[in-house]
Amino acid sequence: MNHIVAPSILAADFGNLQRDVEMINQSEADWIHVDIMDGVFVPNISFGFPVFEAIKKHSKKPLDTHLMIQHPENYVDGFIKAGSSNITVHYEATVHLHRLVHHIKDQGITAGVALNPHTPISFLEDIIQDVDLVLIMSVNPGFGGQKFIEHTYAKIQELKNLILRKKSKALIEIDGGVNQENAPKLLASGADVLVAGNFVFSSDHPAATIKDLKKLDVARTFQV
Repeated sequence: MNHIVAPSILAADFGNLQRDVEMINQSEADWIHVDIMDGVFVPNISFGFPVFEAIKKHSKKPLDTHLMIQHPENYVDGFIKAGSSNITVHYEATVHLHRLVHHIKDQGITAGVALNPHTPISFLEDIIQDVDLVLIMSVNPGFGGQKFIEHTYAKIQELKNLILRKKSKALIEIDGGVNQENAPKLLASGADVLVAGNFVFSSDHPAATIKDLKKLDVARTFQV
């Protein structure tokens, strides 16, 4: 499978949000990654339903919704109604993860689970066959522009081994500090989806930067 590139709209210019969404529409990006932060689960606040709906109004790409919020079960229906194509919730943020994953899938969209940098891959042992996607945070969640955590490569390989061993179809998504330098190694380790925020939107030519990430052709080197 060709890898997926999902620019993070959190890094866009919110004074020109429609312009930046339309740039992604016209680019080679596959998804738009949308980070929702509540100021409780993470030490930052992003935006809620009105801005999300504005993004949806102009987007021609699937919206990959990442809920970095406490008690996501209280909000998933709203984000499904607002137009999410995928909803990813944090393992650390909800008690009844299995129930929530299946509730999302029962609404006809895909469901993902995100792990903070300190959360072991082994915690997914009993849920990996139920999820469509696992998002590995490669920075501590809450702010863009952070330094990439090098241990992420080992976590990707461990997760890929778990997916293969359990015969899961889950994609592996990486969020945080992704750039042209580490992207090849992320893909070689087993990543399927690259989220890039500051790297794309701080570029002089964001669409070309997306194209460069998309055209990477890397042999997978993970070990089973």
